[in-house]
Order: sequence, then C-alpha cells, then structure tokens
Amino acid sequence: MARPLTLHEDRLFSPEPAARAVARRLYAEVKDLPIISPHGHTDPSWFALNQPFPNATELLLAPDHYLYRMLYSQGIPLESLGVPSRAGMSSADPRKAWRTFAENQHLFRGTPSALWLAHVFSVVFGLDVALSAETADLCYDAINEKLATDAFRPRALFDRFRIEALATTEGPQESLHHHAAIRQSGWGGKVITAYRPDPVIDCEHEQFQGALARFGEITGQDVMSWQGYLEAHRVRRGQFMAAGATSTDHGHPTARTADLSAADAEALFRTVTCGKATSAEAELFRAQMLTEMARMSLDDGLVMQIHPGSFRNHNRLIFDRYGRDKGADIPMQTEFVQALKPLLDRFGNERDLTVIVFTLDETSYSRELAPLAGHYPVLKLGPSWWFHDSPEGMRRFREQTTETAGFYNTVGFNDDTRAFLSIPARHDVARRVDCNFLARLVTEHRIEEDEAREVAVDLAYNLPRRAYRLDQPAPAEGPAQAV
Repeated sequence: MARPLTLHEDRLFSPEPAARAVARRLYAEVKDLPIISPHGHTDPSWFALNQPFPNATELLLAPDHYLYRMLYSQGIPLESLGVPSRAGMSSADPRKAWRTFAENQHLFRGTPSALWLAHVFSVVFGLDVALSAETADLCYDAINEKLATDAFRPRALFDRFRIEALATTEGPQESLHHHAAIRQSGWGGKVITAYRPDPVIDCEHEQFQGALARFGEITGQDVMSWQGYLEAHRVRRGQFMAAGATSTDHGHPTARTADLSAADAEALFRTVTCGKATSAEAELFRAQMLTEMARMSLDDGLVMQIHPGSFRNHNRLIFDRYGRDKGADIPMQTEFVQALKPLLDRFGNERDLTVIVFTLDETSYSRELAPLAGHYPVLKLGPSWWFHDSPEGMRRFREQTTETAGFYNTVGFNDDTRAFLSIPARHDVARRVDCNFLARLVTEHRIEEDEAREVAVDLAYNLPRRAYRLDQPAPAEGPAQAV
C-alpha cells in the first residue's frame, strides 16, 4: 500500500511544549513573507522564454546534484538518471530514470533533500502519496500533467512562490541577453544577475584562455595588459549592474587575499596570461584579484561574496565525462584569519563596502569567522551553505556564531540553488530552524518574545534585502542590452 505524503505542521520545532509554542507563534509571523533569493544558479532563460518545463526528470532530478550524487554513491550510473554529459543531453528514458529515483527514496531519509522533496511534492504539486517504486508512474504522470499547464510555467511559479527578488549568476564572458529579454517582456518579476569573474581570474580553469579572449571582445578592452584587464572588469561590472546586479561572487579554493604593489601585480599578471604560472602563482593571482575586486566594489557599490573552501570536481572521471558541478565537490579545511588580513588591512574598516564570507568548514565558525565579523565593519557572515544548508547545519551555525557576531552581522538566508522548485522549501526550512532557535532563547529567558519576533522577520526578509542592497533604489535603466 502506498504511504501517505504528509507534512507535519510542527516539523523542525522542539518537542518541548513551551519552546514549540513559541516557535509556532514566531513562524506564523514569517511563513508568508516574500522570498528574497539574492544568490543562486537558476537559469535565466526559464524566465526569459517562459516555456513549460519538459518533464519531472529534467526538472527535478537531472539538474539537482544533491539528488544524483547520493544515487551515484550507491553505484547508480549518472547516465541512467538523465544527467547531461560533455557529449550533450542524456539519452536515458526520463520515465525509467524517474523510476530509478523513486525506487531509491530510502537513500534520502534524514537528509535535507527529503524535506525539500516532500515540500515540492505536497505543496507545489499537491501529491498526497509518497514517492516510491509503487507510486513512481502515478507521481511522474501527475507532475507532468501539471507542468503542461500555464500555472506551472516559470513566471507563474515565480509569482506563486512570492519571490520578491531572485539573482542568477553569470560569468563575465557570458551574454546577458536573457536578462535583457526579461526586462523587455513587461513581466514584473525581479530576476537579476550577479558577477562571477572566476573564469577570467582562475588561470587553472580549463576555459581560462577562451573566456579571457571573449572578455576582451565583450568589453572592447586590451585584456592582455594589466590596466586593460582591470578596466575590462570595471566595464563588465557596469554592464552587470545595468542588468540588475547588486553583488559579485568569488568561488576561490581558499580565502587567501593579497595586496601586492602595482609593479608586482602587473608582473604576476604577465606570468598568468602567458600560461607559465605555477600553482602557487595562480593562487597568488586569485588572492590579489579578491583585493582588486574589493577596491572596485568600494567604487561601484557591488556587494562582494566570497565562497571558498571547496575542492571542486574531485572525481576526475566524472569531470572528464560530465564536466563541472556534477556532485563531486568536497569541502576542505579553510583558514580565514591570516588569509583575509591583507584585504582587511586595506579595506576592513570601510563602512561603504560589504564583504559576505561563506564557509564549508564549520570548525571556523566560532574560532575565526564570528570574531572577525563581530569586529570588522566590512564583514558579514553568509548563511550555512551547500552541505550545511540543512536543519543541523543551520542550527550549528546559529549556535556557534550568535554569541560573538550576533544576528545582525549575518545576512539571513540564501538558497544558492539550481533547483527552482526547491526555493520555497529551502526558505521554509530556514525560517523554521531560525524560529526554533529563537524560541529556545525565549524559553531560556535570554531574550523577550517581542525581540525574537523582530529578529525572525529580520532574518527571513529584512537582512537579506539590506545586505544585498535590494532595499535601495535601482539605477536608472537605459535600453536593455544583451551584452
């Protein structure tokens, strides 16, 4: 017999009655607030073209590395799950891939993916039976039937999810034509971009030389000269701001920064662009460019995000066959105190610059990051990210950072996802976990409930709007350009 699909109204709340009652009251204040999604990786073409999503597999399974990495860990080949490879789209039958996914739902027990999927199946699609081998076809057909309707097109779902602002992420060599199309469409949804310059900064990236050449073409600058290269970044940042960007994003292996002299920086740049840089020189150039990006952010106002500490594409076979971002990125130990000091020596006391630091190394929360953010005006702590975007990860983050950095040196929550339909589920989990944490403080008589209510609203809505400068008037727009 098929198991019913139910979402308990008290999920993620304390079993202790007094704390649970407070959590319920706090959650009631935030559950229906608009969603601010200021950092993520959804595809802007979805909202530009507003075409129906093809089927359940291509929407929910094939793009979601949280799901297929777990299945792969159990010996299930990616090609059988519809995951695209370097050769192109998968030839796997979508229904068969979905059946494989359904037969292995037990693998996700206790994971955040199970929470997100239950929310998507129940709240978004209205399913009342749990996905299993027995219900695979029933769920697949029910989802596909709804995806064929206008109510499940990307813009309709965006509006239904109460998304106030959503940021995608593009590289400096990429076209922004989808963002131009969104602005020209007359639709009111706010989909903006974020500037991710890694492909033209990381000379160890396999696309570096090609991306650098395209960077020069788009900006009209001599990107093989140091001054021309820096000016190209300024030009491109301006173009991204015209497409709505309020932030940059830097996914470096470490948090290292540097503050070289102009002559040394130029000499290092020549070594990098001629293809002769050692690994140490590549790391030093990335470090210098974080400081250069901070300098530019002080000029143009873009918020700076640093996402260090991931050994990306750890599985060489998967990288060779499937390319980047296929579930084989692994957290690494990350040091921040010494790594950030050159940047902080130069810009740490600036009040007109915001640098949001994320980490995959939880051991650094209380030892390094909370004390740094609890002192330097420029620093804010990004939320629990990636592997720690989970109930336990969020709880640990609050427990290890609040006493030193407080709530107001953090930036609320951002979902950082490619899985569009999981956005409301992820924000709901974050709101519940934060309300539960605040309820504990209330019942321990550490804060008053009216204070907790104000903090809950700030964490869910006000802090991300403020941190990413979405509460400020947008610059005057000229004609939308697909640059």
